[in-house]
Amino acid sequence: MSKLPSVVVKPSRQFPFVSRHPWVHASSLAESSESFPLGQEVDLVQHDGTWLARGLFNPNSGLRVRLYSWNRQQSLDEAFFRTRIDQAIARRRLAGLLPAAPHDSDSDGSGTLAGVTTAARLVFSESDGLSGLIVDQYADCLVVQIAAGVIALRQTALLEHLQQRLQPRAIFLRTDAKTAKKEGIEQQEGLAKGEASEEPILYDENGLRWSVDLEHGQKTGGYLDQRDNHAAAAKYLTGRRVLDVCCYAGGFGLVAASHDASSVTGIDSSQRALDAAAANAQRNGLKNVRFEKADCFDYLAADATEQFDAVVLDPPRFAGSRRQVDAALRAYARLNRGALERLPAGGVLVTNSCSGSVSRSDFLNMLVNVGRRAGRDITVLESRSAAADHPMRVSCPESDYLKCFICEVQ
Repeated sequence: MSKLPSVVVKPSRQFPFVSRHPWVHASSLAESSESFPLGQEVDLVQHDGTWLARGLFNPNSGLRVRLYSWNRQQSLDEAFFRTRIDQAIARRRLAGLLPAAPHDSDSDGSGTLAGVTTAARLVFSESDGLSGLIVDQYADCLVVQIAAGVIALRQTALLEHLQQRLQPRAIFLRTDAKTAKKEGIEQQEGLAKGEASEEPILYDENGLRWSVDLEHGQKTGGYLDQRDNHAAAAKYLTGRRVLDVCCYAGGFGLVAASHDASSVTGIDSSQRALDAAAANAQRNGLKNVRFEKADCFDYLAADATEQFDAVVLDPPRFAGSRRQVDAALRAYARLNRGALERLPAGGVLVTNSCSGSVSRSDFLNMLVNVGRRAGRDITVLESRSAAADHPMRVSCPESDYLKCFICEVQ
């Protein structure tokens, strides 16, 4: 292939990229009067000219280059991205999250979504070597979240490939407004291919049937990363009065209710989420649940005379970068202190963080301080992470973002 333009890393800034980390921020690059258009394929080199990796350039973003290959002979063409998508889908089949493809299917083994009633994340951005692209499957529909300008530039070809390989009934497109602004691209939301249905999209998970709003729901519609943690926590909640804080569509609480929790109270600040949770409870015949609209901090800071046998904390992401970690840890501490006030000795605390910038050790140290200040002992019974369709790429520690601790409190 012809020689590509190069961008130069500052001296001593090459080590993450030697280790295959995919994000090259503008602050890591040597000053240059030369810029390139959105999506330009570039080689990343050291200041002495040593080749490091190949990526795509975005002049509008602080994340100036996203790296996709450490093979100097690899071109980042349409075939490259098609192959990466097929590899990601095969990875989910390996984990048993999609039915095995028939022997007479296409050579990539991707099969179709015909007859599929479950849900799974098929492409997880950096973890699948596709920085800026997320693809979730709910039954026979797909929702595609684009978080990079260089991916938005290629979305037509990517959507066509997904349509050809999986033959979904519909593909919905989502671009977060804040991300779109950072990446210098247009926010997009809505149906991209196929036909939308007036009926809710239903899928099966943990023995329950769930509905999902792929056009207007949070993120890509649901929180598939917590699937296994919902089931694991439910084993500890049988016979207990459960408070599910930031319950969204009811994941932890409704699975607990189906495992004979004595009662479940779900709290969320979004009425849309609470309506979805109530509909999910009714659809599955769960009677021992109720939902209340409230701010999680205000609710836990209020009169704590109402006690529970278990509290689940599953808040939204508090830290989007390392600069926000200290503030995030203070927020987590505040929530967990409030949870301890609602728990008697022997109570169960299921506490979560989806902030990739907050490390597992950061979060555990926060719990140490919360326990010390409250005069309570916190024992971790299970330390968990995301489900297998949200794999962790070892060269990108941020992909190990989800922490779930199931604890006993004395």
